[in-house]
Amino acid sequence: MGGNTPIIKEPWEVDVMREAGRITHSSMMAAARAVRAGISTGELDDIARASIEKQGAVGTFIGYKVGGKPPYRHATCISVNEEIVHGIPDRKRVLKEGDIVSIDIGATHKGYVGDCACTIAVGRVTERAQRIIDVTRESLAEAIKVMKPGARLSHIGIAVQGYAQERGFSVVRDYCGHGVGRDLHEAPQVPNYFDPKFLDRDILLKPGHVLAIEPMLCEGTHETRELSDRWTVVTADGKLSAHWEHTIAITKDGCDILTRSE
Repeated sequence: MGGNTPIIKEPWEVDVMREAGRITHSSMMAAARAVRAGISTGELDDIARASIEKQGAVGTFIGYKVGGKPPYRHATCISVNEEIVHGIPDRKRVLKEGDIVSIDIGATHKGYVGDCACTIAVGRVTERAQRIIDVTRESLAEAIKVMKPGARLSHIGIAVQGYAQERGFSVVRDYCGHGVGRDLHEAPQVPNYFDPKFLDRDILLKPGHVLAIEPMLCEGTHETRELSDRWTVVTADGKLSAHWEHTIAITKDGCDILTRSE
């Protein structure tokens, strides 16, 4: 589950992260409200970036570097249908009726990061497509229910995996949630599934821990592959995937979703 213990944030840091989270979520929703057949993923990214910057923040993903990949150049990752995560916005990628589109966004405000994602239907979609959107969102809600002081990190994965698999969907294993704060990706990694080998690295959740929880569910296999652009990750079998995410702080009484709009 990662090498290090999560950084405990001071109450004032959580307050700043709540501001960052509000900006992040409102900017995601600005893009989500614009989703329709005929709009491009590049245009959705422009909308999100403009919203972030209008609120005095910067896009966390812009210029992000990891693992020798080319620097990321956009404010959002926008993934369509079989794309799981890290889809690159493109003015040539035009949405059509029946697509599902995931918008993943980060904003940095006063040195702290907010990170969230949602999956939206483009017009009328199949019953199965709407179902994977709903179950992914609901699995995030199930994870949030178990997040409180004294719970274990593994309880998050157990909640997501149990809810998803009971409803016929698989859980991505190659990508996971993470700690978040001054950096987009901090310790620990937060798997959306359970494996007994995690137990020797399990931790107790404590007030001040801030985690980005992001279930990624698949219609078919959980296996993934990365496209030649070195960013976009798709389902290995070409079937649908959905992604929902919130940044969440553990409090003395439970937890607080920081990525909410007013």
